[in-house]
Amino acid sequence: MSEERDRILPMTRRAARRASGKCPICGAPSQARSRPFCSTRCAEVDLGRWLKGSYRIPTEEQPQEGEPPAEDDSE
Repeated sequence: MSEERDRILPMTRRAARRASGKCPICGAPSQARSRPFCSTRCAEVDLGRWLKGSYRIPTEEQPQEGEPPAEDDSE
């Protein structure tokens, strides 16, 4: 059983090092408390971007028959 544990632990440590990168918002080193962000401020900035639809991928799809057209928030 200890052989299995020894095999698993190094993979976990490698994954932890990979996860401790830079903040995707400002580029500062990420903190364990708010990973992958450096602070709760950057986490809230990211949440705000999601809620506003900033991460939306534009498509050329037309709404199907019976569906109302999508609202355009690009004002």
